[in-house]
Amino acid sequence: MNSIRQVPTRVKSRRTEANLGAEREHFDKQQLSSISKAINSTETPVKEKHARRIILGTHREKGAYTFWSYALGFPLASSSILSWKFCHVLHKVLRDGHRNVLQDCMRHHGSLVEVGKLWGNLHDRYGQLVALYTKLLCTKMEFHAKHSEIPPNLEATDEVLERTAGTDINNVFQLTVEVFDYMDAELRLAETVIRQLNTSIAISTLTSGQCRLSPLIQVIQDCSPLYHFTVKLLFKLHACLPADTLQGHRERFHDQFHSLKTFFNKARDMMYFKRLIQIPKLPDSPPNFLHAASLAKHVKPVVVIPDEDEPEQQDDDDDDPEPLIEVSDVSTSSIQAQPQQFDIFDQTFGPPNGGFDDRDLQIESLKRDLELLRAELERVKAEAQRYITQLKSQINSLEAELEEQRVQKQRALVENEQLRMELEATRRRITEHESLQTTFIEAEKRAQATEQRYNKLKEKHTELVASHAELLRKSADTVKMLSATQQTQEEVERTKQQLSFEVDRVKQEADMKLEEQKFEMEKLRRELEEKMAEVMHIKATLQGSEKTTEQMNSSMTALQAEKERLMRSVSEKEAELSSLRQAAQVQQSSLQQERERNSRELGELQGKLQEKASQEEQLKQKLLEEQFALLRGTVTEAENIIQDAVAKLDDPLHIRCTSSPDYLVNRAEATLGSIDKVKKGHADYLSNMGDAGGLLRALTQFSHLAADTIINGSATAHMAPTDHADRLTENCRGCATQSLQYLRDLKSKTTLQRADPASIRIIVQKILHLGQELRPKSMDVRQDELGDLVDKEMAATSAAIEEAVRRIDEMMNQARKDTSGVKLEVNERILNSCTDLMKAIRMLVIASTDLQKEIVESGRGAATIKEFYARNSRWTEGLISAAKAVGWGATEMVESADKVVLHTGKYEELIVCSHEIAASTAQLVAASKVKAERNSKKLSALQQASRHVNEMAANVVASTKTGQEHLEEKDTMDFSGMSLIKLRKEEMESQVKVLELESQLENERLRLGELRKKHYNLAGVPLEQISEGNGETSSLAHPVSMSPKPTKPVLMKKPALAQKPNIPSKTTFK
Repeated sequence: MNSIRQVPTRVKSRRTEANLGAEREHFDKQQLSSISKAINSTETPVKEKHARRIILGTHREKGAYTFWSYALGFPLASSSILSWKFCHVLHKVLRDGHRNVLQDCMRHHGSLVEVGKLWGNLHDRYGQLVALYTKLLCTKMEFHAKHSEIPPNLEATDEVLERTAGTDINNVFQLTVEVFDYMDAELRLAETVIRQLNTSIAISTLTSGQCRLSPLIQVIQDCSPLYHFTVKLLFKLHACLPADTLQGHRERFHDQFHSLKTFFNKARDMMYFKRLIQIPKLPDSPPNFLHAASLAKHVKPVVVIPDEDEPEQQDDDDDDPEPLIEVSDVSTSSIQAQPQQFDIFDQTFGPPNGGFDDRDLQIESLKRDLELLRAELERVKAEAQRYITQLKSQINSLEAELEEQRVQKQRALVENEQLRMELEATRRRITEHESLQTTFIEAEKRAQATEQRYNKLKEKHTELVASHAELLRKSADTVKMLSATQQTQEEVERTKQQLSFEVDRVKQEADMKLEEQKFEMEKLRRELEEKMAEVMHIKATLQGSEKTTEQMNSSMTALQAEKERLMRSVSEKEAELSSLRQAAQVQQSSLQQERERNSRELGELQGKLQEKASQEEQLKQKLLEEQFALLRGTVTEAENIIQDAVAKLDDPLHIRCTSSPDYLVNRAEATLGSIDKVKKGHADYLSNMGDAGGLLRALTQFSHLAADTIINGSATAHMAPTDHADRLTENCRGCATQSLQYLRDLKSKTTLQRADPASIRIIVQKILHLGQELRPKSMDVRQDELGDLVDKEMAATSAAIEEAVRRIDEMMNQARKDTSGVKLEVNERILNSCTDLMKAIRMLVIASTDLQKEIVESGRGAATIKEFYARNSRWTEGLISAAKAVGWGATEMVESADKVVLHTGKYEELIVCSHEIAASTAQLVAASKVKAERNSKKLSALQQASRHVNEMAANVVASTKTGQEHLEEKDTMDFSGMSLIKLRKEEMESQVKVLELESQLENERLRLGELRKKHYNLAGVPLEQISEGNGETSSLAHPVSMSPKPTKPVLMKKPALAQKPNIPSKTTFK
């Protein structure tokens, strides 16, 4: 660490490039490369590695700002395949990107809707898919923006879904409708893609088919959780609302269920999906929402993405993999980017201590250790990610098994509930049997008591009979005693009477008691018989109940055994699940320990980086001083350039130099543009004192252009009137004075803040006005109308092309009616090639109009469009001339084609018209190219359209020549019957004819040359310039050039065929 603090100043200056700006530039470059490779107009599927880098970029910058900043530059309205692949990448970014991606995407929701509407109105196969895909993405973004608890990848648990739905049944109802709409958008896109594949008979192994099928992987991943959400929400709705209210929901779910099942089955049969995704199987029939127990039979479908065993091979032109950890260290690329600068530094100051410092070795060693630690950390993270993926797959399988066990447990609980109900019924029957048995026992007890009473009454009756017999014996004894004793007769009579009375009374009582006893005996006998019959019935019922009880006991025993077996199975599965959870916890704890160790190592590395950051602050201060030193050196050099230009004003040799007002105006306009760049560079330098590159470049350009303006102003004054010459020379000196004063302000730190080039601008504008006054007056005629004239000529050219296309279609229809056979074939070929050429010219005019608008918007500044055209009148007149030439060429092409089809014209006229159109379009491209930026995309489009026009013109020439060969019959040359003298005579006649034709050809060439000279004169081009463009030497001495750049553009060599000359306007310094 001490050696790092003692790093010499030279080593510190080398590490200034290792800052966050370099990493950001590398990140932007890598993201641009991945986005441009993933989103293009080639009909191939998006490569996974490019999409993965884009997704990692969103996690690195915690949003999708970079992605949208590049994506907005794509011409989505020009290519349906490009829009399709853009939607695919956006779908991936929404699903797997950072959570802030959704907010960034919602800002461009309107643009996405506009793209969908555009392609929905066009009859294009990919356009229909793009319209459906944009609608799906808009639905997805709106749904997840409204329900932020559910992530865009739809990986939400049932608890999260319950929390999102809430307890209000109206919210649940609305959420169900939104999920239905979400699923409809997914299925509509999938059905359209598969229908188009079936229509085009494409194979999923071809790139054209894979380009359409690749986004369906994300559709399958979305549909699986959406189906699960729908089932859960519908069961919840049926638990709270009547079934009739939800009839529409059930019908809509059934339609989606059958569509989803059909889609899954078709996708499962395609070879393209078999190695990329495992598609789940849906049940044969949809769930029965009217039966709540059907929820236990529902199994959540799980989509599995197989792990890639082999790593992807990177293309040769791919960038290095993007690091997952942001470490603000010096990258190897940034160190190697400026070896030349370091060598110049060493050559200037020399190495410290006369050789290589040992502390450099220590720095390199620390850097290598840091790279090794970073690689080790990446490897550990990759291994941890792989472990996490494996554990997730195991957890998914265990959750599936647990779900099956829950289903079995639910079924066992249902069966157990049924058995419990049957057991309670059996117990009720046993209780009734026990109550009957108790009643039977009580009846037996009552019978025994009745039998005891009967025995007692029988004993009483026996006693009464015995007492009656005793009384009869006593009565007999008494009669004997009465008969024995006469004396006591009366007494005996009384006694007898009394006894007879007593006997009668006793008899009556005995008879009455006997009757009562007999009646009670009969009653008891009847009751006993009834009780005996009831006891017999109860015994029979009891025997049947005992048999039923025995059967129920055996059934209960079997059910109890089955229950115990199921409970043992559930306990075993729970034990197995707990063991797996413990293993997962152990694995997770080991991963946590590894993560903590990595965190400690990362903390140590961050400590080192913080120490280096303190050193970088010192290096930044050194950088500021060096940047200011570079600024002062550049300002000094600029002063020397301007002073040299001022010195030439008084140089006698300079008096012979002359320049044109047009070139002076050109230099003055370029100087005004450089002043704007200097002002912008000055503001950028004040905002960031560590980067003076923009100001240095602007000052270098300004010094050369200002010196060029001063010299050419003085040279123009040599040919100007006295008044204008004096004012022009005075303004040139004033421009030099103000420029030197501004440069002196830049050299001092005290005056750097208030330095302002406004005074220079005023002087240069005066020079510009003087140059415009010195121009020939004929060039300024109707300059105010040039802006409107450009638009009118472009519109007239487009109308002429449309009219030409219409007339060619009419000629095609007429030719099909009037001709047939070979003539019809030749006419169709020629007219088709003419139609293709007209279409190419129309695209060229559109591209030229777009580029013209871009030039006007970028170059007019605060001026109006008409002022811009008036200020650049030469360029505007060239553009108008080119537009007129294109429209005139299209009209002539139609006239020539009409004559050829009607056999009243010559094929050579059509060929010449083709060359004329090619030359006119070249003139239009050259006129547009003069003011365009070199790296302009619209300029590239214009050049591409020009090349396409040339190809179509060549096709017209080829088809014309081919048709001419087919229709013209060549005479066979048979000289067999001629004599030697005859052949000699024919040869002489042929030579005479050749000489005549050569003479006519020479005369026509001379006439063509005169016509071209006249055309150049009318176009306003000097003859000296024409001779230079054609490679001729001028008799006049060429003026001395006042600029390092050529003052005149070089004209193309005269073509062999007749065509309009390509006269571009004078170029400005870019």
